[in-house]
Amino acid sequence: MLIRRNRLGESPEREVTDPALYLRRREFVVGAGLAAGALLLPGCGRAGDQGGPAAAAKSTDSPDGFRTSEEETPFEKATAYNNFYEFGTDKEDPKENSGSFVPKPWSVAIEGEVAKPGTLALEELVPAAAIQERIYRMRCVEAWSMVIPWRGIPLADVLKRFEPSSRAKYVSFRSVLRPEQMPGQRRNVLEWPYREGLRIDEAMHPLALLASGMYGRDLPNQNGAPLRLVLPWKYGFKGIKSIVSIRLQETQPETTWSMAAPDEYGFYANVNPAVDHPRWSQARERRIGEFAKRPTLPFNGYGEQVASLYAGMDLRKNF
Repeated sequence: MLIRRNRLGESPEREVTDPALYLRRREFVVGAGLAAGALLLPGCGRAGDQGGPAAAAKSTDSPDGFRTSEEETPFEKATAYNNFYEFGTDKEDPKENSGSFVPKPWSVAIEGEVAKPGTLALEELVPAAAIQERIYRMRCVEAWSMVIPWRGIPLADVLKRFEPSSRAKYVSFRSVLRPEQMPGQRRNVLEWPYREGLRIDEAMHPLALLASGMYGRDLPNQNGAPLRLVLPWKYGFKGIKSIVSIRLQETQPETTWSMAAPDEYGFYANVNPAVDHPRWSQARERRIGEFAKRPTLPFNGYGEQVASLYAGMDLRKNF
């Protein structure tokens, strides 16, 4: 979701590749020569072209989509390579710059078109006894991906507790604003605080998760502590982090990346390999930990679960 542009008008290689793999691949190319190295260049990896790992994704998912047996991204990689602009714009910044962030105590306000608005402590909003584990694929808009085991509760279960009214057509989310603890917020790279939004039917879908943990432990600061949204069929920037406010409303909310670059980042942000980003293709992705690219699946492989939400919509127009 970077809005910086390089000279070629494409996504820079460093933005879609694990840095360690990037360096190892360059060493391999130098050592093995151009002929062998060409097999590893984008679009040339035969494993990705034949669709091996990606083609198996659908068959290894549970019918509800809550779990996949695909190989999980190592914890060390998932917590050291991500986007969280509140701590900086480079992939390594969130881990390096989030040490002073204080995620507890924490509370979240539920507001707007609900019968029972209120503010709850994190422990009340996400009680330990209700926590579930979901193993989801995560696809970044920058064409890299991971597989992450999350811990949390369905967003629908939270919203139902506050009794949405018939006027609640959308759900708006807002992140915390703490520039003293989040150095990225001291720069005007985005309009702070970070905002996201969903249609109410998307928010009520069983796959939508409010996550308070990953890999069997609490969320690290750099991954959105203490509470973030996880929507496996959408690009990762929809997964707003460090949530402090959830508002149900009648009108479509403004969202941070759609405000920053409306021609590049739409409100829906469904994973769609047939709709390219203006500066790079979305047809293929690089799974962190792998060399070759793999095909990207419509709705990130969750089409059986979510495609009906968008029946009759023009998914090129409503991107």
